[in-house]
Amino acid sequence: MSSLLLDTTFLVDVERGGVDLDEVIADADDVAIAAITLAELLVGVRLASPRRKGPREEYVGDVMESVPIITYDVRVASEHADLLCYVRESGTPSGAHDLIIAATARATHRAVITADREAFSDLPGVVAIAHR
Repeated sequence: MSSLLLDTTFLVDVERGGVDLDEVIADADDVAIAAITLAELLVGVRLASPRRKGPREEYVGDVMESVPIITYDVRVASEHADLLCYVRESGTPSGAHDLIIAATARATHRAVITADREAFSDLPGVVAIAHR
């Protein structure tokens, strides 16, 4: 059994039909998403064209009902602070939301499943698994 944190890029690929979940996630795996991932998915709903809005809203609703959401709490904030210091001291560029996802993964001892492994590859203590 693996403890996994699903990144937004992975969930978008799932929505688009580009991922066979059974190839990436085993039945016994413990999966979750970071609260910031939910925010990113909701932005996708709110900015969707009228044609895409309904299906996208339904998909995000399904994710919210079936996948636990990890909040930004004191543990995540502490890991986030460590990662912010690391990227500033090392001069390694990193996206703000990616750092929060990475901090959530570190705080909960999860590997990040992502389509953008490079976004997490230089971050200490973060295991990123490319799903494709």
